Amino acid sequence: MLNITHHGGAKGVTGSCHQLTLDSEHSLLIDCGLFQGEDAAEDAFDQLQIEFDISTVKALVITHVHIDHVGRLPYLLAAGFKGPIICSIPSAKLLPLVIEDALKIGFTRNAQLIERFQQQLESQIVSVPYGKWHTVVGKSEEGITTRVKLKRAGHILGSSYVEVAHQHPNGEKERVIFSGDLGAPYAPLLPAPKSPYGCEQLVLESTYGDRQHPDRRQRRATLKQAIEQALTNGGTIMVPAFSIGRTQELLYELEGIIYEAERNAKRGLPKSLWQALEIIVDSPLAARFTQVYRELKPYWDDEAQRRLRSGRHPLNFANLYTVDSHAEHEQTVEYLAKTGRPAVVIAASGMCAGGRIMNYLKAMLGDERHQVLFVGYQGAGTPGRDIQQYGPQGGWVNIDGERYDIKAGVSSISGYSAHADQKDLLNFVKRMRRWPHTIHLVHGEQTARSALKRELEAMYARKGKGVTVMNGE
Repeated sequence: MLNITHHGGAKGVTGSCHQLTLDSEHSLLIDCGLFQGEDAAEDAFDQLQIEFDISTVKALVITHVHIDHVGRLPYLLAAGFKGPIICSIPSAKLLPLVIEDALKIGFTRNAQLIERFQQQLESQIVSVPYGKWHTVVGKSEEGITTRVKLKRAGHILGSSYVEVAHQHPNGEKERVIFSGDLGAPYAPLLPAPKSPYGCEQLVLESTYGDRQHPDRRQRRATLKQAIEQALTNGGTIMVPAFSIGRTQELLYELEGIIYEAERNAKRGLPKSLWQALEIIVDSPLAARFTQVYRELKPYWDDEAQRRLRSGRHPLNFANLYTVDSHAEHEQTVEYLAKTGRPAVVIAASGMCAGGRIMNYLKAMLGDERHQVLFVGYQGAGTPGRDIQQYGPQGGWVNIDGERYDIKAGVSSISGYSAHADQKDLLNFVKRMRRWPHTIHLVHGEQTARSALKRELEAMYARKGKGVTVMNGE
């Protein structure tokens, strides 16, 4: 059985990085992500260093471009990795944007260095179509062959789960699957992931391994209700969201709600506040990602394609405004904080661990007219988790060393997570024709991993099958 070593993401929700050892001379690296929240060490710089041996790594395979899966890539290249960086075609377009931003935040602002680094990165990227085998180790002197295949994961645009097909020197074949982050069914814009035929080992994410999401219709109704309730207070709804994935899904859903309001008005129903509501994306990076999403329309799902054919523009509608420059950002924060003009502001970062959302929070958390709406997972140890946990109790949060009382409303919609829930994760395994005999649970807090472990073992027991479930090992 092939050995899997976790260099991050095994005991927490961030820092995903898994090494699959093929033999003493060959290995693959699946993701190389950044640690965030409680997963981040006090000495963050030391944790960023690539301290494991990369001399055997023949390729890095990227499941998707979220920072907790690719954020250590600059350090991997700085450590001397010169091999191919394999990813899907959409990820190949998005990855340079993510890494450019990561470099500016945590590495250097020297434009020449960034350009040189980007050139090296792009020379190493190998984009692979979904569903096509790609050979990473051909017939070697040791007699091994290894191929990888990327399948749609439905998490963000370009996201993949990875199938690795390996042939040992004795001719024995083994298949290993790395789930990356799996998306929930019926998520906006993206087709749901389909289970593979089977494998011997599965590395499975477990972010929501202990809970279930409401269905799509219920999620959208909850989103609409949460925003309408906040608007009656005459304030701004602040939505912390990742620049890639969540922002575009929210825009898609908001366009649908606004479209329905306009249709109702044409039918003579009372005018809706949605028709005049400003939707503000205050993130240059999110705006760039949204533009790339538009360029990658062929990868959208059938429902999104139907909207396009009917003449609608799900990611570029009349009520949508983009804030670009820092000066414009400061003006927008000041204007909305003072006037209480109804608006929905979507800004990074998704866990309130930096980015432009922080200035909105500082300016508006102390004003009960405003509302914070969480639509995604908030990692333990992040300001987002603290606001989510203590805000409804009228508590406070520490931001940049200062205490901010939380008087603004705080609400959460768990169903808008781009992650599969417990039922979806179990179905990913259940729908395989050949179930894995070993499952490594990663990318989840201890409670989520333990709950999913129990459910997997019970599912196998009902079928009379044996399984070894590794919990963060």
